[in-house]
Formats: sequence, structure tokens, C-alpha cells
Amino acid sequence: MTDAYTGADFFVDALESYGVEFVFGNPGTTELPVMDAIGRSDLEYVLGLHEDIAVGMASGYAQTRRYHAHHDDSITPLGVANLHIAPGLAHGLGNLYAASVTGAPLVVTAGNHSTDFRHEEPILSGDVAEMADQFCKWSDEVLDVTALPTMLRRAARVAMTPPTGPVFLGLPLDVMLAELDAEPERLGPIPNAGSGDPAQLERAADLLAKAENPVLVVGDHVARSGADAVAAAVELAESTGARVHGEILASEVDFPTDHDQWVSYVPPDEDLASMLLDTDTIAFVGCSTNTTLTRHEEALVDPETTCIHVGDDAWELGKNQHADAAVIGDPGLVMQDLIERVRPKLSAAAVDERLEAVGAVKEMVDAKMAEMGTGDAEDDPRASKAELVDAMERAAGAGDASIVDEGVTSKYAMLARWDFAPEQYISNKGGGLGYGLPASVGAAVAESQREDPRNVIGFIGDGSYLYYPHSIYSAARYDLDLTVVIPDNRNYRILKDNTLDLLGGDEADHEFVGMDFEPPVDIVQNAESHGARAELVERPAEIEDAVAAAVEREGTDVLDVLVHD
Repeated sequence: MTDAYTGADFFVDALESYGVEFVFGNPGTTELPVMDAIGRSDLEYVLGLHEDIAVGMASGYAQTRRYHAHHDDSITPLGVANLHIAPGLAHGLGNLYAASVTGAPLVVTAGNHSTDFRHEEPILSGDVAEMADQFCKWSDEVLDVTALPTMLRRAARVAMTPPTGPVFLGLPLDVMLAELDAEPERLGPIPNAGSGDPAQLERAADLLAKAENPVLVVGDHVARSGADAVAAAVELAESTGARVHGEILASEVDFPTDHDQWVSYVPPDEDLASMLLDTDTIAFVGCSTNTTLTRHEEALVDPETTCIHVGDDAWELGKNQHADAAVIGDPGLVMQDLIERVRPKLSAAAVDERLEAVGAVKEMVDAKMAEMGTGDAEDDPRASKAELVDAMERAAGAGDASIVDEGVTSKYAMLARWDFAPEQYISNKGGGLGYGLPASVGAAVAESQREDPRNVIGFIGDGSYLYYPHSIYSAARYDLDLTVVIPDNRNYRILKDNTLDLLGGDEADHEFVGMDFEPPVDIVQNAESHGARAELVERPAEIEDAVAAAVEREGTDVLDVLVHD
């Protein structure tokens, strides 16, 4: 042991000075200096039994903590994950991708071999900065301990500056052991994306005023801007008489779904999406994933449609649809300015006329959305996905729980039937399985920091749950208050649906190789082995009481609920 102050000591002290309280990780030899420094600090290390679990926990924590920071400027909404060298980082890439798509403000680090040893090509070697680069806003490696103060400050700022997202830093063993005489550099305030170009704002206002039947498509960058941005979206819709939809793969609450002008989320289906986007003028606000899962044969938006784009990510503006007006800025601030500009240009009669058209579309879509998740298995004793969602909502309280969703084929039943409030719901926006369960654990860590924490419910499909069931170990180890509800149809239903879409025919025409869990995994026994309470719920009448009891209890509960397709 030595009393020398090292790069590892500085790394920990700087995180603490920036308001970081947790490091999520799975350690290895090259991370031991950092682990030793954490052990002598006030940081809490949250162990994940796999690196991808650590990244998912850190990301779910950061997403949830960002909501808290909207109401408390003293909160640093930054997730930090520490991984083990090249293979460990490779393990974490799935959820690093998910964090990138979901815009989680995240700093991911990994140890590495000493810089003067790499020429021998020791085991576990790899170019960690290059490996992480495609999923990060910035990816680099600290090659000299004197660069650590600036690079760490930069990493935190880049992750939290809109558009938010993950950053990677490699931390070689010799750099972490090197002596350093430095103080953490000031993090400083994080700017918003601004209120936009006045000329583009005026053009956008003119186009909205001239529209016949305007449509507002809101994306998740709205929710990331805060509850005030969601309120601004409501006011803009009311001021323009616009019909409102959520972008394809929307994974946060960007508009209250009980509002009269809210119609639906746009589904990732070419025909339905094209129908909903068939109008003369569309304002895309804060969108980033508004396209289908596989290639579409025709354009989702008619080339003659007037398109307005608003958002804090310049890359997304006009990316897949043309832009007749494009405003780079904070979605909430831009919409507030748009409201003031468009109101004098529209009469009350014009707005009322538009609202009549909204009502007609809403009535048609509501009837179709009500069918989502009901299935057609009349003689099946298991619950439909719709019955499960309805029972969960009654048991959990409509606006009281924080939901982390990776229900996949159950997702749209939940979105269609549950009126979520802003800051109540996050989902796996990236589409790769294995994010939702670790993110639920991270969200529960974040909620545990509040004086009045909300109940956290992970709504995790059986296929998703089985990616990382050992996430439950972390929840139980740290005595987190978390309820996990699994809509269990014992198959990869999304792949069967996509098989029918891609290849055609009926279910009887396909073998569905590798898509059924036969024999089924004993999820209850598995969850109990990781320290949770667990229960198999086989019939619809049992669901509400089981969910209510699990939510009421402290600690970690897993409910395996059998459902039919």
C-alpha cells in the first residue's frame, strides 16, 4: 500500500465532485485500482453479474434520474458504468447501443492493459475506444494521467449536453496507478439546445397557419426536455387544432394520452403508419426513430406533404423526410415560441374546424386500438395481454407507478390502454432485447434516492427476461423495491409476427424454428435463486391481487403471468 494520490483516486474524487453517487459495474483485474479507490470513497458500487446488465442498470438509472433533475437543479442525471477491458466492453455493447438510442446521459469506462505492455498482445486485448465509438457521442482513451482531469470533465459534459447520450473512456492500468497532483475541474452548468432560429420559427408558424389538417408527431426528445416541454406540446396542439401522434417506437411520454387531440402512437407498420401520416402538413417535434422495422415499399410521408422539423439533434432534422422548415433547439423552448407566433395567424373558427377533423380520425383509430392485445384465443384459460395490462393498471394505480417496459409484443396493448402521465414510462427504444430488466433495476436505484419514491414496475416479456434473469440478483442484493411483471407467452412472438409479415402465409405454413420455449424455463425458481420472491400467475382472475400485493410489499418481486397471443 502507498499513500500516493493516483489516477484512480482522482477518477473517484472527480465523480463525487460532479454529484455522482453510484457506479454500476462488473470488475476485473485492470479495474482493481478503481475498485480500491471506490472502496475508500462515498460512492456506492452496484454489482451486475454481466457487463451488459451493468450498462443497462446505469442507463435506466440515468433515464429516471433525468426526470428527477427536471425538478431539482442540484441533481446530476449521469449514469456511470465501469466494465472490464475488451471482452467486458464487448459484453456491454448491446445495452450501450440501447443507451445511445434512448439518449441516456451515460459515462462508460473500461480498464485496459498498461500502455507499455500492449505490444506483447496480452489476453483480453482490443481497441476499446474504437469498439465503443459507433454507439457513443465521444469515445477515447486516457493515455496520460495528466489528461484525466480534462477528459473526465469533458466526458460528463458531453454525455449530459443535448442531445444527451453515452460517452466512453478507456482507463489503462498504468494511468490509473500513476501519481497525479490535480483537483477536479469545474463541471459547470449544462446548456440547453436554445430556442431556435427566428427566421425558421416564423416560417414554421406560417406553414402551420396555412395547413388544412395539421398533424403533430411528438418524439422522445420532447420528454427528455422535461415536463414543461410536454406541456408546450399540449399548448401547441390546442393552439393549432392539430391531430397528435407519438413517433414510431416512442418510448417515453411525450404527450398526455388522455387528451382529446391525442390519437395514437404511430405503429411500425407501413400501411398503418402511412394512413396516419396522410395529411397536408406534419410537424415532427423531437423525433428520432420514426421509421418501420424493415424496409417499406412506399414512402411513409407523401413527398407533397409540408414537413416541419423541430429538435435538439441536427442529424434528425430532415433525415428521412424533407424539411420545409427546420428549427434546431430545445423542443420545449421552440414550441413555446411557435405558440406565440402561430396564435395571431389562426382564428378560433379555423381551429374548431380542424378539431372536427381530429375527432373523426380519433373515433376510427380508437376502435382499432381497443382491439390491441385482446387476441382471439376464446377457449384459452390464460389472460390476454389486454387483460393483463388492465389488471396491472387497476392494481398499481394509473398515475402512481414508474413503468419500465420491454414487453415487446405486449407493449402496444399497454400504450393503447394505459393513460400514462409525463415522466411515468420509459421503454426499450433500441429494440434489442435485454435492456428492460437491467434498466428496471437502475430505475429502482434512482427512485430509492427520492424522499417519496414511486413504485417501480418492470413490464418485461419472457423472451426479454431470459436474456438477463440474473439482473434480479442485483435488485435483491441491494434490497431494491421493484416489481417485475412478465407477460409470458413462452415464445418469441415478435419473430413469429415478423415471419408472417416478411414471408406471408398463415401460422400453419411455418415451422418457426428456435422461437418457442419448449420445455419452458421455470422462471419462478430462477428468480428465487437470485434472491427475489416469485410467483406463477396462471389465470386472469389472479393477476390484480398478485400485482397489488407485490407492489405493496417492499423488496423485489417477480410475477410470471401466463398470457396467450
